[in-house]
Parts: sequence; C-alpha cells; structure tokens
Amino acid sequence: MDTLSAAVMWPHPPENQATAPVLTPEAARLAELLALRRLTLDEAESAVDAAPDLTKDDYTAIFSDVFDRLNQRRVEIMGGITRYARNQARMAEEIDALRGEIASLSKAESPDFDRIDQLEEELDWRARVFDDRRRSLTYACETPVLLEKRLYALAQILAAHVPE
Repeated sequence: MDTLSAAVMWPHPPENQATAPVLTPEAARLAELLALRRLTLDEAESAVDAAPDLTKDDYTAIFSDVFDRLNQRRVEIMGGITRYARNQARMAEEIDALRGEIASLSKAESPDFDRIDQLEEELDWRARVFDDRRRSLTYACETPVLLEKRLYALAQILAAHVPE
C-alpha cells in the first residue's frame, strides 16, 4: 500500500472537516516530538501525559501532523525499496549473464581459462554483493511496517487523552 489512511487509525474526525486541523504552538511542539522515531512509545506517552490541557481538536491536529510526517517518511522508504528491488533484479540478470558466458567459454573447443577465471572472480564478487543487498532489503522492508505500528500506537496514546 503506497499511503496509509488516517481515518483507519484515528476515531475522532475534526469538528470542521472542510479545513485541516490547526496546531497551537503547544500542540505543534508535541507533534514534532511524537514524530521523532527515536522517541520510545513510553517517552511519547509521558510527553502526552505532561502536555497542558488540550482539546479534542488539539489532539486531532497533533495526530494529523504526526500522521502526515510519518506517512511521508513511509512513502519515501517504500519508493526506495522499489528502486532497490529493481536494482536487485538487474543485478540478478547480470549474474545470470556472467554464468552463461562462463558456461559458453567452458564449452569452447579451446577454452580461454584466463578469461574464465576473470569472469568467475567477477561472478563471485557480484554474487556476494547481491546476497548482502538481499539481506539489507529484508531489513528495509520491515521499516514501513514498524512505522505503521508506531503510528497506530501513537494514535492510541493520543486517543486515550481526548476529553469526552
């Protein structure tokens, strides 16, 4: 999924849905803090607990701002993953081509062993890079999921503080 839906995570629509929620200075500071990925969820909850009396619209504006920031990061990461995966596919084709060339040279009547050695060395190097990148891609693919989980957890923290 390219982008997330805030409505799935946030149960409190703004009073005036025609305009975007407006952040007060206090709410803006809290939103900026909550959008930091290095902030633990416990620290986020403490920051929300310590916030001054905020209204339902303040909490909605905070969530909207945090959602926009983290969703934008997620979209950028997803784009990077797509480019990375395309490069992996290209590298796989290059590795297959090297294997084909080695096989052709090996079947020749008088094989060029120097060239075969050179290609095998190139193949080993590319295969190693490909495998390293494959392992990195696994980690990169976890990042958008972690952002989604974080957004949901932040929504729950904020929603628990919305005054009735």
